[in-house]
Amino acid sequence: MSAATAAVPVNAEQTGRRVEEVLERLTASGDAAAAAAAEELVRSLMDFYGAGLARILHLLSSAPGEPPAGLLGDELVASLLVLHDLHPEDRDTRIARALDSVQEHALDVVEFDEESGTLTLRAREAGGCGCGSGTGAREAAEAALACFAPEVKAVDVRTAPAGPTLLQIGTAPTGAR
Repeated sequence: MSAATAAVPVNAEQTGRRVEEVLERLTASGDAAAAAAAEELVRSLMDFYGAGLARILHLLSSAPGEPPAGLLGDELVASLLVLHDLHPEDRDTRIARALDSVQEHALDVVEFDEESGTLTLRAREAGGCGCGSGTGAREAAEAALACFAPEVKAVDVRTAPAGPTLLQIGTAPTGAR
């Protein structure tokens, strides 16, 4: 692989969709043998690359310390490790890592529903006005989570309630009425 080839950015989510589309086209073509061969090819490549990644992690873990943070923080590497069930971090740590990458949207985890795969987040709006866009935060979180925590199938972003309203309670000063 040349340096120019290695520099081409690859989006794991788009690549996965592209593979699925090609397999669907082959299945729709009516050529069952070609569709079966394509699925076998994808499985073989997945097994091969998964074994290679497992070997890389094994070699890295035999060196002192943990795998380099840059390795686990890279979206492409993280998505491959998760895809092959090799990522050394647990789901909650990977979710936190993904949310750290979208710091422009201050998001806190409320809960994760394992059955539905829904992650509920709370958006902390600047100034506590509650007027920010939850849609932008949701889209940013979904994009980051696709690489680091694909077990998250849906994201629900709730806006933190605005701060308490100041109420004046008491009597008016003498002579003000």
